[in-house]
Amino acid sequence: MKNSLLLIVLIILFIASCSPTASKFENLGLEEITITELRNSYGNGDFTITEVVEAYLERIEAVDKNGPAINSIIEVNPDAIEIARQLDAELASGNSRGPLHGIPVILKDNIDTHDKMSTTAGARAMEGSKPLQDAFIVEKLRENGAIILAKANLSEWANFHSSFSSSGWSGLGGQTKNPYDITRNPCGSSAGSGASASANLTVFSIGTETNGSITCPSSANGLVGIKPTVGLLSRSGIIPISFTQDTPGPMTRTVTDAAIALGAMVGVDEADSKTGESEGNSYTDYTQFLNEGAFEGKRIGVFNGPRGRHFRVDSLFNEQLRLLESNGSTLVEIDQIGGSGAGGDSFQVLLYEFKDGLNHYFASLGDNAKVTSLDDLIEKTLSDPLEMKYFDHDLLLQANEKGDLESEEYQTALADLIRKTRDEGIDAVMEEHNLDAFVSITGGPAWKTDHTNGDNFGLSSSSPAARSGYPNITLPMGYIDGLPIGINFFGAAWTEPLLIELAYSYEQLNPVRKAPEFKNYEF
Repeated sequence: MKNSLLLIVLIILFIASCSPTASKFENLGLEEITITELRNSYGNGDFTITEVVEAYLERIEAVDKNGPAINSIIEVNPDAIEIARQLDAELASGNSRGPLHGIPVILKDNIDTHDKMSTTAGARAMEGSKPLQDAFIVEKLRENGAIILAKANLSEWANFHSSFSSSGWSGLGGQTKNPYDITRNPCGSSAGSGASASANLTVFSIGTETNGSITCPSSANGLVGIKPTVGLLSRSGIIPISFTQDTPGPMTRTVTDAAIALGAMVGVDEADSKTGESEGNSYTDYTQFLNEGAFEGKRIGVFNGPRGRHFRVDSLFNEQLRLLESNGSTLVEIDQIGGSGAGGDSFQVLLYEFKDGLNHYFASLGDNAKVTSLDDLIEKTLSDPLEMKYFDHDLLLQANEKGDLESEEYQTALADLIRKTRDEGIDAVMEEHNLDAFVSITGGPAWKTDHTNGDNFGLSSSSPAARSGYPNITLPMGYIDGLPIGINFFGAAWTEPLLIELAYSYEQLNPVRKAPEFKNYEF
């Protein structure tokens, strides 16, 4: 009997020693903690910012590098603890920088930081690349007290590099895994941002989207993701794909946290002309729109694009539609948004703008640039056996064949894209049906990661908002076999307040977010 009890104790101790949860992280009770809860704990003296940062760094080591090894982090900030001590001292003297004072954040590694970390877009050719200044949104995050904890792995060049690819794979960072099931894909180019925030390696993260790269990883990782109107947040200091479609945005575990993070990053930036359009259309505090009961009296278009492709996803979504109706919404079925051919127009725009944007970005790095031009990047990438192991990087070649932004082909594609996605797209459909917003399925269950065949998205609704440059918010609506499924609300330009209100109301009606359990990892 004694031997049996001893064996049981030893087994328990062994399991505990293999657990991915760092002891300090667990002792502080940080799992699923919100920005507000963390700020209140600082104010109450429950723990210090330094203790919190130490706990998150230990958890990154335990979960990201060891244990399940989800591989969402490409580099940790070596100054994070020292910054935390400084912020502790400021708080002790009665000074708070803002709503994010002492809040850890992880940035996608295409966002410039002027510190000891590099900004690489996951490319081996960019290893060690040091920008000359912070991105505009990084300046805003620091001004508001956030601690840049680490840089997140991503799909190389934000997934605009090859004829097919695996989301979350980069030549420099390897393959990021989905924390709900480590054999499955985290989706989208902001894969590391999604996996890290979901696995509680940070309080929130920042991703970027050209088409689906915030919404898809947010859906696949059980997060709230805001893809704002293009121009609400500056893109200066972010390695670009498209001047027309690119935007950063917050990825969080609650709508409230997303609203707080969004407001902390807004601002007109002279280095990004698109942000001039945000004047009069932005708020530094989006928490004022966290109101329940938003569905009462609203006319919401049900975008059917992703429906009919996965019966279990459809069944889950249909339940949510009944929930919206029971809370006062009138639903209008919408089969198509925008004129045909918008996808081809968008692709042409991206090719031209990728070439132009990359060459300007490389020039911004000065004399110490690791890559000097798209020509140089192609030469270094195609001669690197590891970069060429799985994927062809054909989009780099296609983009390089394009002319400048004065080209007739580009100008025509851009004009057609705007007309088809706005004038004949979201704006036209909303006016015709007197809609307040749209609702749709964000994406399907995460697929098995496959470097042989590449991604298998299955279904998506990101394109109407992405191609038009309009806002889109996704949040969890449920799970299929333990894998998160997202629901999204999108609409006209600058309607973030309404979309946040709808998302918050929905979250209160259906609070299904749960922390991942690293399925298929043997503890």
